[in-house]
Amino acid sequence: MKKLHRVSRFSPYLLVSFASVLARAQQQEQIVIEPLNPGPESQIIYYFDRGVSVGTNGVVVRYGATLLIADEVSLDEPSGEAIAQGNVSLQQDRGLWRGTRLRYNFRTREISADRFRVGLAPFFAAGESLSASQTNQSYTARNAFVTTDDGAEPAYRIRAKRLMIIPGKRIEAEQATVYAGDVPAGYFPFFSRNLELHPNAFIFTPGFRSLYGPYLLSAYRWYWSTNLSGALNLDYRQKRGFGGGPELSYDLGRLGKGSGSAYYTHDGEAGLDPAGLPIRDDRYRIRFSHDAAIRTNLTAKIVANKQSDEQMIRDFFEADYREDLQPKSFLEVNQHWPNFSLNLLAQPQLNDFFQTVERLPDLKLSAFRQQLGVSPFYYEGESSAGYFRFRPAESSATNDYAAWRADSFQQILLPQTFFGWLNVTPRIGGRFTQYGETEGQGSAFDERNRTVFNTGAEFSFKASRVWEGARSRFWDVDGLRHIIQPSMNYVFVPSPSRAPRELPQFDTEIPSLRLLPIDFPDYNSIDSIDSQNVLRLSLRNKLQTKRNGEIDNLVDWALYTDWRLDPRPDQNTFAEIFSDLDLKPLSWLGLSSEVRFNVEEARLNFANHTLTVAPNDIWSVSLGHWYFRDDPRFGPDSENNLIRSTLYYKLNENWAARMTHHFEARDGVMEEQYYTIYRDLRSWTAAVTFRIRDHRTRETDYTVAVTFSLKAFPRFGLGKDRAKHSLLLGG
Repeated sequence: MKKLHRVSRFSPYLLVSFASVLARAQQQEQIVIEPLNPGPESQIIYYFDRGVSVGTNGVVVRYGATLLIADEVSLDEPSGEAIAQGNVSLQQDRGLWRGTRLRYNFRTREISADRFRVGLAPFFAAGESLSASQTNQSYTARNAFVTTDDGAEPAYRIRAKRLMIIPGKRIEAEQATVYAGDVPAGYFPFFSRNLELHPNAFIFTPGFRSLYGPYLLSAYRWYWSTNLSGALNLDYRQKRGFGGGPELSYDLGRLGKGSGSAYYTHDGEAGLDPAGLPIRDDRYRIRFSHDAAIRTNLTAKIVANKQSDEQMIRDFFEADYREDLQPKSFLEVNQHWPNFSLNLLAQPQLNDFFQTVERLPDLKLSAFRQQLGVSPFYYEGESSAGYFRFRPAESSATNDYAAWRADSFQQILLPQTFFGWLNVTPRIGGRFTQYGETEGQGSAFDERNRTVFNTGAEFSFKASRVWEGARSRFWDVDGLRHIIQPSMNYVFVPSPSRAPRELPQFDTEIPSLRLLPIDFPDYNSIDSIDSQNVLRLSLRNKLQTKRNGEIDNLVDWALYTDWRLDPRPDQNTFAEIFSDLDLKPLSWLGLSSEVRFNVEEARLNFANHTLTVAPNDIWSVSLGHWYFRDDPRFGPDSENNLIRSTLYYKLNENWAARMTHHFEARDGVMEEQYYTIYRDLRSWTAAVTFRIRDHRTRETDYTVAVTFSLKAFPRFGLGKDRAKHSLLLGG
């Protein structure tokens, strides 16, 4: 009886275990076999007693991300083994295998073929007697060749008696002969190529520019290991002289990764700086950055940018200049916890010709929004302390000053949902800021405190409706879903105990093309905090459909503005109305729009529109318009009325062209023109670029340059030459 009792106690666990095994078996992904082109000629015969399926006249077999296509396929589903014949194509991981007869096991991923061709980017190979080893995930073939040339008749190749490929890691060839066309050009008893490394290479960019004269930009790039690489740059510009310097990139694993570079040139025609003073001949640029994940949730980053003068990167590193006119230098350490983060920021002024607010340092503790115990209340806060120094540019007449500042903001929220759909979040908070006595010439502030009270509430809801039957082949629509999301955010901040003009200004409100945050802590211009009594009104609409099995937005439109119930003397009752619209009526047609409209003066202050048409990889067109009404906050002559266009056309497999124009309609000047011709040279690509720039105040700048890139290891990332045209000029 005791034994029976033990069995009865054990049986529930046995049943649970059996059910778990059965569930896992049912969840195991199935191998799917079906006709490639359904019709009377295509057929799949199932032999259920043997678990075998046979397909003829075009068959496709799917298993996870693996895809097998052939004229005929015999599939043993229990073992997962398939024998495919006739126009066989196997897509597996990053490789595409082709042949006339192939044996493949979907379960073990073993593969064998009499003859084959394969593309394992960036390499292509072909040969006989292919077999696979699952021990080291390698493929071995006899009498095979490998190349990076994607042509039907490779311009060069390495033919070997035995070839082993470990995808993404290494290629090994025994008794290898290098062929240039059909001519043997070298022999290696053993050849090995690490696919995880780029090859060492020289890079040359010859050209001519009005500001340089004839020039040659050159670099030798080397890859010591996956953790260490670098380059040595040596440039010559006929009018400006020689320039160059080293670059280094490294990865120290847990200690972090970073890069550094130095560049020096003795400039023969340095010219004048913005203040009209001569720029010294000895010009340089030094950069360094390092990122480290010291431990989980503890990160550190250091960035240093030092240059000889304000115009250094404008004259010699145009792509970087367009991205960041005044690169900063800082050290930042961040510790993150589930509900808190501690951030240390140190920011010195390394370049005295750039205005900088030095933080020596700034320590900030942030409390993320979190529930207070089991109560319905939530808490968030932010406290900081630091020593700050305002350092104007050396050419400015403004005096520098410094002070220490401690600031603490605390807020309580009560999120509620009414009627099952209306979200209401009232909040109440306060801020206390203490300033030390300012130091420096013209210092006007002694020690002082400031208190700020804030309250408000946010209201929002989301509603949606689905039309599953809405379908259109022309518009590429498979069902429709409309989402509407209105929201209203009320913020009330009475006049602080001290107005901004009574405080030293370090973190100040900077003019922006976007609507600035109105509630704390998102509004972080601590020293510019003033009274507010405002309603932010916004409405977002989305119209979605399915395209290629994924959700795609046909329309994504947001409208928002501020209604100032008690405007300050420097404010209007209504802020500008902002409109952000992304429209994608077809998968290859898109329109993006950003608009700012001044309601009270009934005028357009800003507009940015871009229309993109890209129906295929043969041609594409992009048209854009940027309009900005003159605004003294953004400096003198800030008005723009720019029309831009880009046209790309692929003439054939070997030739393509792109042209880009920037036309300033305000004064009728074609500011910039780019014309590029691309040539496919089998293993290489080449581009010839001609640019014309009208500076208005200087003579027209003409540039022409030639760039080369190895297909297997591209010089530029995908689309980078389109986004940053100046890269094709060597800048």
